[in-house]
Amino acid sequence: MQYHTKLSPGDVAPYVLLPGDPKRVPVVASYWDEAHLVADNREHVTYTGVYKGMPISCTSTGMGCPSTAIAMEELARVGAKTFLRIGTCGTFQDFIHNGDIIVFDSACRYEGTSKLYVPPEFPAVAHHQVIQACADAVEALGYPYHIGTTRSADTFFAGHPAPGSSYNGYWNSSWAHLFEDLRRMNVYGAEMEASIVLVLGRIWGLRAGGMAVCLDNLLHVSDGADAFDPETQLSHSASNIEKLSVAGCESLLRLWQADQKALK
Repeated sequence: MQYHTKLSPGDVAPYVLLPGDPKRVPVVASYWDEAHLVADNREHVTYTGVYKGMPISCTSTGMGCPSTAIAMEELARVGAKTFLRIGTCGTFQDFIHNGDIIVFDSACRYEGTSKLYVPPEFPAVAHHQVIQACADAVEALGYPYHIGTTRSADTFFAGHPAPGSSYNGYWNSSWAHLFEDLRRMNVYGAEMEASIVLVLGRIWGLRAGGMAVCLDNLLHVSDGADAFDPETQLSHSASNIEKLSVAGCESLLRLWQADQKALK
């Protein structure tokens, strides 16, 4: 049995969805034909079941790359082979709107966990089959979507260009132009986990990718139609999680179907 996730061989399917919030796992599993709780420890909740004939699991990672790496390490050790991160994110681009899905083909590694596995020069890139499966799934579902790079960071509050974004009015001048620089670099997403998912999948020879629903434009934190409003976003959370749940399941389904066909 794995120390943190409390998983053992046979507990999980080869195809795994990775939301951050433990409360989202039973929501995701509610869309399956069959689902049962396997383990619940700390921030890691795991359900395993069947979706349209495909064996599938869903494990919450918690927030940030350290706990995500722990979840992936232990999942891989008990048989997981394909990982798809599903979550929420911000954006730096005005053409991406709240409610749009961003499929991550790569990630900027603004976090510390992946540096403990590989040097800074190592790229965080999604598996091409996962990217294609995600694009095909969201296209078929009719969801507005984009494919591009995300920025994975270790912090939620630090880094914002607006003075006073951190507690007690703390602000660092190095934050002033960071988000604008990321916009100019054509970075689409802003979240906290994707880079380690992509790096670990690559170095282990497994398939990994990620997608997220956009909740806010980080360059419009104080004004504009896309400014982040927690109350508004909470009111839309059910539809956003529905999008993620269905899109994630349908993406893995395409990979499973392709794998089954290749075995014949």
